[in-house]
Amino acid sequence: MLHRTDAHITTWVIAIILFIVALLLHKAGREKAAKIVHMIVRLFYILVIVTGALLFFSNQSINPGLYGVKLLVGLLVVVLMEMILVRTVNKKGTGFLWLLFIILFLAALYIGLKLPLGPWHPFD
Repeated sequence: MLHRTDAHITTWVIAIILFIVALLLHKAGREKAAKIVHMIVRLFYILVIVTGALLFFSNQSINPGLYGVKLLVGLLVVVLMEMILVRTVNKKGTGFLWLLFIILFLAALYIGLKLPLGPWHPFD
């Protein structure tokens, strides 16, 4: 299936860039552009989840516990990105969500680097 992380890394990097662009467009008052970018970000959420699931199912036998934790943390990061965008559009508080997002994003990044399939191994 999927034995390299290139597609997965590319999709989540693009998703984060688009997430930031959508937030900046909303803050600038460009609602129509923000809504379009938000829809594109949602497409990239799906791509991130699909590529992550393919990596999980084809490589979980290497270290099932760590891959399972990475899958869960990665899903939570995607959910938090969407919650932050929606709550920002609805003018509701996002402070706690940002804190959770940063913590879980760093955890997902650390676990992803720690996994044997990761592109770098700075923690070995």
